[in-house]
Amino acid sequence: MTNKILCSTGAITGKRNNYDYTLLEKLAQQLECDGFELMIDRDWYEKREELKAYLKEKAFYIPVVHCEKEIGELISKGSEEELEQAFREFEMDCDIAKAVGAEKLVLHLWGGLASDGNFQRNIDAYPSLNEKACEYGLELMIENVVCNVEDPLKHLCELRILYPNIKFVFDTKMAAFHDQLELLYEPEYAWLWEEGYIQHYHVNDYAGGYKDWPNLRTLPVGKGRLDLERFLQFVRETGYEGYFTAEGNAQLGDGQVDVDILNEQFRRIREYMS
Repeated sequence: MTNKILCSTGAITGKRNNYDYTLLEKLAQQLECDGFELMIDRDWYEKREELKAYLKEKAFYIPVVHCEKEIGELISKGSEEELEQAFREFEMDCDIAKAVGAEKLVLHLWGGLASDGNFQRNIDAYPSLNEKACEYGLELMIENVVCNVEDPLKHLCELRILYPNIKFVFDTKMAAFHDQLELLYEPEYAWLWEEGYIQHYHVNDYAGGYKDWPNLRTLPVGKGRLDLERFLQFVRETGYEGYFTAEGNAQLGDGQVDVDILNEQFRRIREYMS
């Protein structure tokens, strides 16, 4: 497979437009991407059948689905009720992903204020989550989510030792938040790409510093301080063939979407990869 650029639906739908997934139909012909990564919102669960029917009818190309972000937070908190909710929502996400023809599933295995403070809970949850994803014919991928206690690369290393067949998503903003973007170029972490652990990339810009929580925003490519040209050239040289998702937010104050912002970052990614 050649590299394909996806647009995260999270860059399009949000609180300002009531997570209106029908915006995809209005924008699809204007966007210069190859498909979408569907970012699931909890508000969609009550209308899950309607959502699946709509997406199947419109036949959008959605090879990747991003699980509801708070699933990992529920696991991190870890009460019996919260774990039950996390696994229930995860299965609904699997159901949606299968219905839209997705191949891959992105998960924040930890998150929220609890973050990685009880990381053993997150480690222990992974096998059951992966088994459920496999039941639905999906490849589960764990993202290098920001941490409160340790750092994401440390946790990816731990997960790799425990679960040698695990797969990861590498997010540029998440890595830069911990000063770990350039660690990808170091021999110590060559196993991430040499052994095929990274199966997907999120390409976002970031304007903050080390663990700069007030500036932890998802910026379009070219709107922050990251050297994403170097990053994408490196990824190209590793021989990676797969999906890149651009997540830079393009929602305006009134809920409208700035298509030019989205198309500009798609063009930049293609230019940097060429």
